[in-house]
Amino acid sequence: MFQEIYDVIVVGAGHAGSEAAAAAANMGSKTLLVTMSLQNIAQMSCNPAMGGIAKGQIVREIDALGGYSGIVSDKTAIQFKMLNKSKGPAMWSPRVQSDRMRFAEEWRLMLEATPNLDFYQEMVKGLIIEDGKIKGIKTSLGLEIRSKSVILTNGTFLNGLIHIGEKQFGGGRAGESAAYGITEDLVNAGFEAGRMKTGTPPRVDGRSLDYSKMREEPGDAKPDKFSYSDETHALKIQKSCHMTYTSLEVHDILREGFDRSPMFNGRIKSLGPRYCPSIEDKINRFADKDRHQLFVEPEGWNTVEVYVNGFSTSLPEDVQFKALRSVVGFEKVKFFRPGYAIEYDYFPPTQLKHTLETKLVEGLYFAGQINGTTGYEEAASQGLMAGINAHLKVHEKDPFILKRDEAYIGVLIDDLITKGTEEPYRMFTSRAEYRTLLRQDNADFRLTPMSHEIGFASEKRLRRMEKKLKESEAMVNFFKETSVTQVEANPILLEKETAPMLQSDKMFKIFSRPQINLDDILKFEKVKEYIATHDVDQEILEQAEIQVKYSGYIEKERNNADKLTRLEDVKIPENFDYTKIKSMSIEAKQKLSKIRPVTISQASRISGVAPSDISVLLIYMGR
Repeated sequence: MFQEIYDVIVVGAGHAGSEAAAAAANMGSKTLLVTMSLQNIAQMSCNPAMGGIAKGQIVREIDALGGYSGIVSDKTAIQFKMLNKSKGPAMWSPRVQSDRMRFAEEWRLMLEATPNLDFYQEMVKGLIIEDGKIKGIKTSLGLEIRSKSVILTNGTFLNGLIHIGEKQFGGGRAGESAAYGITEDLVNAGFEAGRMKTGTPPRVDGRSLDYSKMREEPGDAKPDKFSYSDETHALKIQKSCHMTYTSLEVHDILREGFDRSPMFNGRIKSLGPRYCPSIEDKINRFADKDRHQLFVEPEGWNTVEVYVNGFSTSLPEDVQFKALRSVVGFEKVKFFRPGYAIEYDYFPPTQLKHTLETKLVEGLYFAGQINGTTGYEEAASQGLMAGINAHLKVHEKDPFILKRDEAYIGVLIDDLITKGTEEPYRMFTSRAEYRTLLRQDNADFRLTPMSHEIGFASEKRLRRMEKKLKESEAMVNFFKETSVTQVEANPILLEKETAPMLQSDKMFKIFSRPQINLDDILKFEKVKEYIATHDVDQEILEQAEIQVKYSGYIEKERNNADKLTRLEDVKIPENFDYTKIKSMSIEAKQKLSKIRPVTISQASRISGVAPSDISVLLIYMGR
């Protein structure tokens, strides 16, 4: 069946695997996507949503590079929200509520329309490793499929174990079997493995809920979209979510089941996601809280299935049911399925290079939850980068690595391979030193030219980005060059309770005032004339506003990034012997020898490596 040697084999078709396969195939590699179920490609295993705080920036970055997640999210969205609009633009984060069934369907259709991509449904039970290089995979039917590179994106399936109360059974997610064999092959090859945990809430029948008792949560009045391309459009009709709360009564019912909870009786020993705790973990850790928010999220346009966001649990199903029936609006709730926790194997990501290629086996890449991350967006971005770099390596081209000042994806990967993680890693804006540079609105400016240069982003994408950049720069120059008089400006300034002008001044200075927003500037006749003459759309106006208002902050952050970039240029020899440096701490020697940083900058970010250790290292290297 498989006589040819593939350039890239991707194992697993979740969010990481789907992006990896699409990237490698679109760049020209002969690619095979192997999954245990072709019906569940890019399945939303947990919440039916994409984006959110920092995650929305990642989806925009994936789209700017040429990935599919933004387009699929737009085409299957049922609601759009821009989170954190009350804060500065560095914090704005797009999020969509998705139609779960249509999301998976759209992903499959897009993958099937991708050239150079083959599909195969079967369990991968092992790897073919020869002389420290990956040579292919072994399946449960005994097939050996040869490849020049392999990307593992196994999600929660590696030796997956599902917990519901005192019951436990093997599974990768509800209704699907776990994958066995790969972990054992990797451990035999010298890899360090660990266990992690995640969980999911019950799914319920929306017809059994009383929404009149809950608070409606509609989408934005003027919804935006994820993709920078013209393949998608903003929603015209949206579906509302709802909000309700737990109570002390609900908490007391949940506590009744703690003695049967796998989290508290020792059955689950691995760590779960800190920032998405189970409901039992929340009421245990935050015992002073009388209630917790529950977001009632529809799973699609037409289905009655509902996701109870905030009620992730592995308590016995009878306790889940009894507690949820005590929540306002859920008095007559009917379950589609109970919530559960799942434990699975992962491999500490300090065993990877920045390309996501493993240090131990050449041509083998890890992406997604196998690296200890949580979230569709984090997984998808890793898959994209692994797919790009597997293609580049196979075709003997330079690797593609994003720096911390270039993308949240760069922050994510650098954090993983430099610091590692002992609990499911989730991206936040606070993890990025340069978040004013890494905004959701400018991901195309930052990344599309770089992606086009390596042969990934299309010419059409690049031209569209260049047009947007040219128009926004022209708008900013208009504000810098256009003067307004006191007569024109002062009525607007006084209305906003800011000091009036004493003489004519440039519009840029007026717009820079914190009290003056875009709506105020649009009142000036000169601005109205410019917009009409140049056919300026909302996207360009918002981009110009950000450039005007935050130009000082952006310039300062760019200067800081440039200073630190100089450390990125100081390379550490590949086989550098840290044990020779007598004046370096033992911990630093151990960490540096294990992680093998490529640059001084990366070495400085390793936990346990002090600034004094970096100084000693620089002196030893003759710097």
